Amino acid sequence: MAPGSTRPTSRDVAQVAGVSQAAVSLVLGDKWRGRVSETTAERVREAARDLGYRPNLAARNLRLGRTRTVLLVVPALTTEFFAGVYTGAARVAAEHGFGVVLYPSPEGIGPARDPFASAQAALDGVIASSMAADALTAIRGDQLPLVMLDSDPEGSLGAATVNLDIADGVRQVADHLLALGHRRFLHLAADIPSWTFEVRARELAARVGSVAGTSVRTTRAPISIEGALTAAGAALSAPGPRPTALVCDDDKLAAGAYKAARRLGLRIPEDVSITGLDDLALATAIDPELTTVRLDAELFGEHGMRALLAVLDGRVPEEGDIPVELVVRGSTAPPGGP
Repeated sequence: MAPGSTRPTSRDVAQVAGVSQAAVSLVLGDKWRGRVSETTAERVREAARDLGYRPNLAARNLRLGRTRTVLLVVPALTTEFFAGVYTGAARVAAEHGFGVVLYPSPEGIGPARDPFASAQAALDGVIASSMAADALTAIRGDQLPLVMLDSDPEGSLGAATVNLDIADGVRQVADHLLALGHRRFLHLAADIPSWTFEVRARELAARVGSVAGTSVRTTRAPISIEGALTAAGAALSAPGPRPTALVCDDDKLAAGAYKAARRLGLRIPEDVSITGLDDLALATAIDPELTTVRLDAELFGEHGMRALLAVLDGRVPEEGDIPVELVVRGSTAPPGGP
């Protein structure tokens, strides 16, 4: 290493390995094949390891036009699920020398202000939830690689789409409740125009409808405990036979349904069974603990980041939805009354 230097340079590596700096650049940039020998390449790698040499990524990125920065577009920072998505994406990004900038919509859904004067200049790619898809028009441009999360693969804006197997999760919920003997269902649906919630409604109707003597009523609510309390309260007290099973699109909606049921003097699960979807910390904080579908948010984020890295490298991303799991707890039981 040069006298007085505190950080080894490519010149130091070249001197130790007995090669030119150009050879060092080829080897450490993984472009040596056909240009230097395997023996020389290994000698360069060994010299770099011994010296503790790390390439100057800032200079390299400037040459290549890469910022090694990815934007993650999510509905809201306050949502536990999307915090997990960020954690998973950032973990994989860090392993590959990338950083992740989180871009939430201030209202939870819909567009937010563009955080960059020029997205193309500041970003290498975007990972976006379909729930915040409206925000993409200002930030994506025509050149940025895009991976969509929770999005219809047939109509996705992205170069790749990563989904949890929400349809299977809803089927697991419906099969569980049908096996318990429930026939009158209330679907407490998220009042958000998004493909992922359309899947929930479609699969629930199809699965329950395949059994004779069943019915599904739907009521919509914003994803908030107060919104769910109001909507579920009105639906449970409506004229006619009361539903014995309440299927909620989200654990937060289920918590609001708990409050509505109790205000009407109904017991959970003796008078009404309630299910959620997410398996947030909230699911085990309420009593009885909530039967719900576990969505691995961190794994979701990891898959999204790996898909984007594949797109950036010109590879085909891994296909297939991420499996989900029904977690049966104390909020579901056979229907207890007529």
